[in-house]
Amino acid sequence: MYIFSASAKARKAMDDIEAGQSMPFIVYVNFKDLFGAEQLCKIYLYKSGFTDVEIEKRKLVEPRLLEDPRVLSADKVLKDALESGYSIQMFDEH
Repeated sequence: MYIFSASAKARKAMDDIEAGQSMPFIVYVNFKDLFGAEQLCKIYLYKSGFTDVEIEKRKLVEPRLLEDPRVLSADKVLKDALESGYSIQMFDEH
């Protein structure tokens, strides 16, 4: 699993986001290959209505952490990504 820090622009206005506004994200992608995980990160953000995705940071989650019940109970987003394949968190501002 990889965790990405990314930013992307809204294609159209939605909720409290204006069209063209850049928003920060943390994206968890449960994929073994870094290149493939990066592409999936971009696709998931595109499908969520964002464009111009820029991946700023990337981190591999150690496999032992994915098997530790204490880690999974403490990090709900990580657990969701492990079960569903990915998870996206959007933040208010950079």
